[in-house]
Amino acid sequence: RWANARARGVESPCACALSPSVPSNREFTSKSSSAASSTSSPARRHRLASRAAPARPSRARMASPRAAANASGDVTYVMVNGVAGKMGNATAVSVVRRDGFALVPYCLTNRDKSDADTNVEGVVVRGIYVGEGGEDAGAVLERAKAEYPGMIVVDYTLPEAVNANAALYVKHGTPFVMGTTGGDRETMLANVKASGTYAVIAPQMGKQVVAFQAAMKLMAEQFPGAFEGYTLTVTESHQSSKADTSGTAKAIVASFNDLGCGFDIKDIELVRDVPSQVGKMGVPEEYLLGHAFHTYRLTSADGTVSFEFQHNVCGRSIYAEGTVDAVGFLKRKIEAKDSQTLFDMIDVLKGGAMGEWSSSKK
Repeated sequence: RWANARARGVESPCACALSPSVPSNREFTSKSSSAASSTSSPARRHRLASRAAPARPSRARMASPRAAANASGDVTYVMVNGVAGKMGNATAVSVVRRDGFALVPYCLTNRDKSDADTNVEGVVVRGIYVGEGGEDAGAVLERAKAEYPGMIVVDYTLPEAVNANAALYVKHGTPFVMGTTGGDRETMLANVKASGTYAVIAPQMGKQVVAFQAAMKLMAEQFPGAFEGYTLTVTESHQSSKADTSGTAKAIVASFNDLGCGFDIKDIELVRDVPSQVGKMGVPEEYLLGHAFHTYRLTSADGTVSFEFQHNVCGRSIYAEGTVDAVGFLKRKIEAKDSQTLFDMIDVLKGGAMGEWSSSKK
């Protein structure tokens, strides 16, 4: 069913660092001052809309978040910081398409003072500038929490913003899923755990890839030294904009080393040139700007035995879907008041959340 809403805001360049400590006295104008009113809250609007006759849909969805409720009638509100970036945008699309989820029509950005907008399949998301001279990031979060009860934040910003962003969410008691890599992970994990803020933090959100990592780690724990004497070669290909070595490759190599391989991370072959990506790695040309191809080859000392493991990903949907699954998992843990508050994607896998919210909106 379609709920009538007044179009407002536009698209946000949120693939950027947030600024949690910049004060501002400017009025936050993207939301009505009556957000606290029970008759104007998004949750109330959803309930009223479900009882009203269907309205004629417009050509584009309005900025107000809407979602078909899941089987229990709940709607999970999701703010995506980094929505203008490739991963953030892919995740926002998955949120819009997922039953029981609704995309909050604004996010935090430290990139552009113009409060530019991002159109996510017809849902217009406004970027609220929280950099120097802009809105106070904490105040925006508090307003969003009041207007969208139970809101969970997804972060796909920049590596240099990871620690500051996590500190912001912790300060305001906002549950979050951190998909951004980099930063001081040890400090961030310790601080989030100590705070009791519910969060899923993982450098890899692709659930099947995480399952492979977990299987390799389990094999290494159960059969240490099983591949002693074997030579390991590792090749990974990503879009040319990725300069560093894949964190996934590093994690898999760690398991192989526990199996007795003795491989040095610096010997991972990084493929970033197009001819090699297409010819050697077999990357489809349409995915040159977004892929993750990994090959691990083990060869016995005498060369008579070899094992090869591959995981090749085209596009970003696997990570986006995994991220939304993590949001659903986190909501369930919050509602259950689970004593554990900090999770990773292996916890999500073990929790059986994969596919639990997988139906698409009609």
